[in-house]
Amino acid sequence: MTRTIAIIGALNEEIAHIAEALANTTHATAASLDITCGTLAANSGEELSVAATVGGMGLVAAAATTQHLIDVYHPEAIIFSGIAGNLNKRLHINDVVLGGTLRYLDTDMRLVGQWKPGTEQNPIEEFHSDRHLLDVADKALADAGITHIIGTIASGNYFVDDPAKVEEVIRATGADAVEMEGAAVAQVAARNDVPALVIRALSDNADTDYEEFKGFDISEYANTAANLTVDLLRRL
Repeated sequence: MTRTIAIIGALNEEIAHIAEALANTTHATAASLDITCGTLAANSGEELSVAATVGGMGLVAAAATTQHLIDVYHPEAIIFSGIAGNLNKRLHINDVVLGGTLRYLDTDMRLVGQWKPGTEQNPIEEFHSDRHLLDVADKALADAGITHIIGTIASGNYFVDDPAKVEEVIRATGADAVEMEGAAVAQVAARNDVPALVIRALSDNADTDYEEFKGFDISEYANTAANLTVDLLRRL
């Protein structure tokens, strides 16, 4: 049976680059998503089935996208790549944080953590990328010469854009990067017992006003992220 991997990207250009590496491509539109499906030869010689789409901005969009991909394509794993604000003074723009730990900025996990039978007495306080996927990504990034860490990513439905907010997020979560989707993807994947990997390239130092951030040219990131994702797929 062919294994299926679901890919959630941040940019249309990123998914377009991934599509160029696939064979036997088809396209579907559903749940406000444009989904590209195709096949890719892994390094082992096995042929993988791939379903890739742009996830949308914010926790709700990310959660809805993840659940749709799981329901329709039944992937054995989900890889979610995107951009984030840097909170770690030892990292720089274009470095990468792999989401070893995913935490919410604005959610009381004492309540949200009671989402699965058996967790009522011991709610889950944080989510995690799959260990095997982290190891594969760690090796791929090292081989590509990309500075990276396996760290903590914080997710929330607001844009962190000034030093006071940065310090608040660091105090609350101990995060290395901050964004608006990763924890939701990890939570939905965990609810469905699907291994997930969250990858975040650092686009700014989380101190840039949103209107200024919108003007950044992140097209180069799209190509880098797509190449990394395809490399990861081939290694699975």
